[in-house]
Amino acid sequence: MPDLLLELFSEEIPARMQAKAADDLRRMVTDKLVAEGLVYEGAKAFATPRRLALTVHGIPARQPDLKTERRGPKVGAPDAAVQGFLKATGLKSLDEAKIQRDPKGDFYIGLIEKPGRDAIDVLAEILPVIIRTFPWPKSMRWGARSGKPGSLNWVRPLHAITATFGPETEEPDVVKFEVDGIESGQTTYGHRFLAPAPISVRRFEDYEAKLLAAKVVLDPERRKDAILTDAKQLAFAQGFELVEDQNLLDEVAGLVEWPVVLMGSFEPEFLKTPDEVIRATIRNNQKCFVVRDPKTGKLASKFILVANIEATDGGKTIIAGNERVIRARLSDAKFFYETDLKTKLEGRLPKFDQIVFHEKLGTQAERIKRIERLAAEIAPLVGADVAKATRAAHLAKADLLTEVVGEFPEVQGLMGKYYALAQGEDASVAGACEEHYKPQGPADRVPTDPVSVVVALADKIDTLVGFWAIDEKPTGSKDPYALRRAALGVIRLIAENALRLSLIKVAGSALAGLSVKPADASKLPSDLLAFFADRLKVQLREQGARHDLVDAVFALGGQDDLLMIVRRVEALGKFLDSDDGKNLLAGTKRASNILSIEEKKDKRSFDGAPDAALYSLAEEKALAKAIGEVKAEASAAVAKEDFAAAMSAMAKLRPPVDAFFDKVRVNDDDPKVRENRLKLLNEIRSATRAVADFSKIQD
Repeated sequence: MPDLLLELFSEEIPARMQAKAADDLRRMVTDKLVAEGLVYEGAKAFATPRRLALTVHGIPARQPDLKTERRGPKVGAPDAAVQGFLKATGLKSLDEAKIQRDPKGDFYIGLIEKPGRDAIDVLAEILPVIIRTFPWPKSMRWGARSGKPGSLNWVRPLHAITATFGPETEEPDVVKFEVDGIESGQTTYGHRFLAPAPISVRRFEDYEAKLLAAKVVLDPERRKDAILTDAKQLAFAQGFELVEDQNLLDEVAGLVEWPVVLMGSFEPEFLKTPDEVIRATIRNNQKCFVVRDPKTGKLASKFILVANIEATDGGKTIIAGNERVIRARLSDAKFFYETDLKTKLEGRLPKFDQIVFHEKLGTQAERIKRIERLAAEIAPLVGADVAKATRAAHLAKADLLTEVVGEFPEVQGLMGKYYALAQGEDASVAGACEEHYKPQGPADRVPTDPVSVVVALADKIDTLVGFWAIDEKPTGSKDPYALRRAALGVIRLIAENALRLSLIKVAGSALAGLSVKPADASKLPSDLLAFFADRLKVQLREQGARHDLVDAVFALGGQDDLLMIVRRVEALGKFLDSDDGKNLLAGTKRASNILSIEEKKDKRSFDGAPDAALYSLAEEKALAKAIGEVKAEASAAVAKEDFAAAMSAMAKLRPPVDAFFDKVRVNDDDPKVRENRLKLLNEIRSATRAVADFSKIQD
């Protein structure tokens, strides 16, 4: 079957837009093909700085013929209705229609046959529409045609369109169409400097090979592999190792069509600046990689750049140009760092009085005071030194006002640690200045130093309580203050450090420190706890646990110790994986279902202890005895926080519950016996609530 080759050749496409643009092109074209009845075998899109390309193979040469039935008027309908039906269906007379019997009468049915079109004609129709409606995040108009209505908007000036279609065994045809004066053809261009001459192409294999010969590596993954391999080898040859950076690699691969890896250097005196500042300077300003000495683990005074040309001088001029810029940038960074060191962190804090954190939550200075107070309260619960935790909370935000962080926001926190160590602060205090932002995502490291944990918790809980108090909660689609991330951070800090905290008490303490109070302050901690429950479900689901088990534990009420909740969920999950757990769950659900039906029927509940004198069957007596024993044993185990033992106790209910449902008829003819047996079922439900609300668990 025929294949499609499409290329949109333009001026340089921003690297950050290329991957999505390639995916959008593939999606838009293939969706349109399928909608037109042209089901393809496979498709792949590519992007370089100057082109988007797409190959779709296995496209049918022609659309299938379409046959549809159209229902017409009733037999005997007025002539006007009949004539309208004949015109709409293209039938010459009612003799060509068939009659379909229906409860409402007999109706005429017309068969409409629509012959399929050649695929190349369909492509010529859909491709211009796709090009004109392409979803660039930013686009422009250019040239003499830009002032005309309906002129093309594209990310950068579009110069050429290549579009060919045909089977492998034949010469492909050009898909003929025109967009804003640009006619499709089969001519593309190679590297801007190394091979700028026009190239005639036919199909994808021919296209890719000719581009490679013209110094253009079409596949971005191939460019990334070449850059990474060459950079590693070049660093190794000089006795260094590459500091890998996937985001930078993605960006650089989008800046070059023919990657040439080179190494430059800078003065060793700049290495007195922290490694992270050097790396940020070189990365952000020149899109270059840094290398380190494998013996010391410290950065070396070298960098690796990726050029887009094979220079006749071996790249000396390119290296020298990059060295000049990097030298100037590192000089600035060194100056910022040395200037920052002249002012102690606490000396910067008064400026926070003029910086508003949020118009309803006060200044940054007020927020720092709240975090300090909350840290002092949390510290004893975590086993951290109160004085160190308070000091760390006092200094943690100060580096936001430094020159280096102003230039490179990504090193906030980290620079706070360097400046704190430079002024002689305790190592735990300095570490907390860096780590109090962590964890910032599911892959981020969780602090373990008690002082860092305290300040991280205080910072995140103050944020959550503050925005809850002013009713700025996340919505389904928006979370501008990253409150979901903050809640997950609290959960990970507590769970991975095995901390025992009452979230309701801590949230209440944070609320007490706010100058603004919500209309119903008493509901805020429990409302926030429900939000934590939702986030915990997400966290456990990502770890492979069942979210309904979280509901089952939270449904017991009063559950605000996240560590115990997690442990209870883990124990419940293991129990329900066993045969005893599965069967007990089935029995408990059966009891709950019967109770629900009978309570609704009688419009009452069946609380209260059953009357032992009304037990007439051995299975009733055995179940009542087992419930009493299990209740006591499970409650005692839960009190000791031994949830595995509580589940083992629950397992003892399985045989008597199974026997009860096998031998006992709950809805006995005697109303008193029936009521007593329903109360016994309620006792099953009550007993299992010692560990979880089984009604919340999915089968």
